[in-house]
Amino acid sequence: MKKLLLFVFAVTAILSAKAVEPSGTLPVIYINTTNGADITTTETYMEATFYIDPKSSGYSGTGSESSQVVMKIRGRGNTSWNNYDKKPYRIKLTAGQKLLDLKKSKNFALMAYAEDEHAFLRATTGFKISELLNMAYTPIRRSVELVINGEYKGLYFFTETIRVDKDRVPVVKQEDNSTDETTVTGGWLLEIDNDVADEQVTMTDGDNNTMRFTLKHPEELSTVQENYLMNQLNAMNNAIYDTDKTSTTWQEYIDIDTLARYYIVQELMDNTEAFHGSTYLYKDRSSASNWNVCPVWDFANALRRSEQKNFYVDSPFTPQHWIAEIAKFPAFMEKVKELWVDFYEDKYPFISSHIDLFITSITSAAACDVQRWPSYGTSDLTSAATEFKALLDARAEWLNQQLTSSGVESVNAIESNGETVYYNLQGMRISNPSTGEIYIKVENGIASKIQLR
Repeated sequence: MKKLLLFVFAVTAILSAKAVEPSGTLPVIYINTTNGADITTTETYMEATFYIDPKSSGYSGTGSESSQVVMKIRGRGNTSWNNYDKKPYRIKLTAGQKLLDLKKSKNFALMAYAEDEHAFLRATTGFKISELLNMAYTPIRRSVELVINGEYKGLYFFTETIRVDKDRVPVVKQEDNSTDETTVTGGWLLEIDNDVADEQVTMTDGDNNTMRFTLKHPEELSTVQENYLMNQLNAMNNAIYDTDKTSTTWQEYIDIDTLARYYIVQELMDNTEAFHGSTYLYKDRSSASNWNVCPVWDFANALRRSEQKNFYVDSPFTPQHWIAEIAKFPAFMEKVKELWVDFYEDKYPFISSHIDLFITSITSAAACDVQRWPSYGTSDLTSAATEFKALLDARAEWLNQQLTSSGVESVNAIESNGETVYYNLQGMRISNPSTGEIYIKVENGIASKIQLR
């Protein structure tokens, strides 16, 4: 009897999935794998064909049901792949194409965002903030509906992947296993990663934590390349953990402007996973070229806390490499403040209307998505968006307080409940400081500046 019930449940689920149809308000991507095989791995690409019906979106379509385009597809992600039935995918074409009017490429992703109960707004907003801050590159996305082997999969986001390309990460390409010392100074793309992977190099950071860098480009290193890269990473690490926080040595390796912009995105989104994983660094060719912290990517764990604190303080994702130490440099925080004032006054007001337009654009497709995925979808987009905007506005107001006020007075106003807390001289809350730091201590509502010797 138990087996019969399980069988009935499985059949009902399959019939329910097939009963849901695309809303028709967004482009629909139809993918058909060879012999209708299921996509079961993130490691190996499967042969498939596809076509895109643009519906009334205004974007260009690709192929047709009777004339489909050859492609390959596999799963992507770690937690997002393993923990959710609504899966993300990565696709690869045999030749570059301008799909949905994006820049020509062979590589794209279909992001599910099943973990986002706030109307798919986490990544949407994080990417928009990156654009408004004029980051060197922000992946572009299109809202779509997805059908695989005749089965409606729901609302997805067709997204540019992070890779070295003239229209994506803008660095000259470097060959795998190159031994040419004149070329190894650039063409690098790395990811600070929390997962173990084959194409990685590791080091120990200044907090004695293992730091993993996944090699995105190049992927296979000669001894010449590995020596250059490790020398760079160790030099960065040593400069970041210099006890003299007036030192500018770290700026000889890391571009302060790009890092400050990236930092603002993560602070505003309270992205507690930043600098733990999915944090990218790239370097162009030239001994004088610095490493850029860019582009943004993963916001699955953004804006999930009610208490306001720096994204690297009390994060559930540890270790978070480098950033708490970098925030102790006054020159860095001054750059952050400079960029923040302009952004908050001139750009932040646009985010609310951007959210409203986005919600309007996906409303019908989201209704189909929640019918397909009752456990993941957002049934009340308006309420979810209102709640999300309230979280974001509260975060922005708190961050503006931190970045536009300074000195003992602002700290004293923040903490007066008897708890002992510590702030750097920029008014940013820090953990108990180590020897040699200059910081502000607040205890029983009284603030005092202390320099340890």
